[in-house]
Amino acid sequence: MSLPQVLTTAIEDALDVQLLDTVAVGGGSISQTARTTLADGREVLVKWNAGAFPGLFTAEWRGLALLKSSNTLRVPGVLAHREPVDNCPGFIVLEWLGRGSSNDEVAAALGRGLAAMHRVTADSFGLDHDNYIGANPQPNQSAADWVTFYREQRLGFQMDLARRNGYLHPERARRLEKIMARLGDWLPAHPPASLLHGDLWGGNWLTTGSDEPALIDPAVYYGHREAELAFTELFGGFPASFYRAYDQTWPLEVGYDERKDLYNLYHLLNHLNLFGESFGGQVDAILRRYAG
Repeated sequence: MSLPQVLTTAIEDALDVQLLDTVAVGGGSISQTARTTLADGREVLVKWNAGAFPGLFTAEWRGLALLKSSNTLRVPGVLAHREPVDNCPGFIVLEWLGRGSSNDEVAAALGRGLAAMHRVTADSFGLDHDNYIGANPQPNQSAADWVTFYREQRLGFQMDLARRNGYLHPERARRLEKIMARLGDWLPAHPPASLLHGDLWGGNWLTTGSDEPALIDPAVYYGHREAELAFTELFGGFPASFYRAYDQTWPLEVGYDERKDLYNLYHLLNHLNLFGESFGGQVDAILRRYAG
């Protein structure tokens, strides 16, 4: 395949090196993606988007940099990034990590690394900038307590979005409002504000060519680590060795199983807003569980 010429020129100017062979890479639903060989022999991953998501690649760059600064799990280095300008799409150029085969040892290393990453904490919940969760904006306005942050920046934002999208029928709204009013009955106000990947499902980690686990496509913020672990369980779960290694490194608190559906409610509401009523049944099941 060939990249658009205007994009090729912009990337070559940013890297000061010529782009050679380019091969399409699947898996992205927001941006187009390709693996490219540079004239100096390096392989890179190029992602580009015409501009439907303002600040998308800047947010990805900042998120990867924050994860990298934790010195825990591997993340791809960012060689260049730019938001759309005139007729040129926005892009980000990432280190190509290769592709290895996952196994129980790699999954265990991911679990240990994630627990170590969660030990990196901040004084408040949220982040100093907003980003994206999939194709939806993710607001991260800081809050001193977790219940307030999760109510306003997570469930409340998705509730307002569902209302605008026509997915918030009266009974769904009633139950969601009841849960939001009672969040403090279930969630701790002041757990450690851990560094979270924010969108950690099976498609957002990989095994590198050197058989290391690596994180990609972050939606970072500082939050309760249980929110991260809950999402890993939502769509089929991770290997058992991942959970064993995490728990051996930093055991979860008593009551996690009672809270995890509340944390996955955020992601299911997001999927409802992205993909429609095919996710409505899962949303409503959680709402009935906690709100009656």
